Amino acid sequence: MQQVQALLFDVFGTVVDWRSGVIRDVTAVAGRAGAPLDAARFADQWRAGYRPAMDLVRSGQLPWTKLDGLHRRVLDELAGEFGLAGLPAAELDWLNTCWHRLDPWPDAVPGLARLRQRYVLAAFSNGNVALLVNMAKRAGLPWDAILSAELFRRYKPDPQTYLGAVELLSLDPARVMLVAAHNDDLSAAADLGLATGFLPRPAEHGPGQQANLAPTREYTVVATDLTDLATQLGT
Repeated sequence: MQQVQALLFDVFGTVVDWRSGVIRDVTAVAGRAGAPLDAARFADQWRAGYRPAMDLVRSGQLPWTKLDGLHRRVLDELAGEFGLAGLPAAELDWLNTCWHRLDPWPDAVPGLARLRQRYVLAAFSNGNVALLVNMAKRAGLPWDAILSAELFRRYKPDPQTYLGAVELLSLDPARVMLVAAHNDDLSAAADLGLATGFLPRPAEHGPGQQANLAPTREYTVVATDLTDLATQLGT
């Protein structure tokens, strides 16, 4: 652990609570439109479309498309299914930016502030740069850098995203730790020689969550939240 100098943070689910933020804004839009719907199911299905949309880019079926564009692609499909197809374009545009307005988990800002006293902190996300900047500005996330998949034109877990982030920091992989609430993300980083920090977010997917409640392999650090991580890392 003494050799780690920088921490990369997965953002959606690890640092911010995406589900509550999406439910909040979907509820607001549906209320203005007079179109009652199950906002939690809408949020879950929108998130469920995330990986299939990225897979279209990975496979070459879509040219490089930043996450805002992929989110809009899924949103347009869901709007018809949930009775929002007749919304004005401005309302759909606003709803699509709900991902820019997500709230941090309660431990996130204080935990990051402590960690920043000793380490370089970088957002490391499939979110595009504008999304991550807007989110950080609103939520008070104290990043030293924003390392978006948009910079590499590849989505995690492509190895070039992890190695590209390490290269931009001018560090060796072992000097960089990925912190995430998702085993697949951490496993990809560990296979490339990065240090890893797992922390569970059992409320990320709502009351029925079953995955990512515990580590599925040995990681460098396992913490309960970001304040516990700060304590374990000596800040």
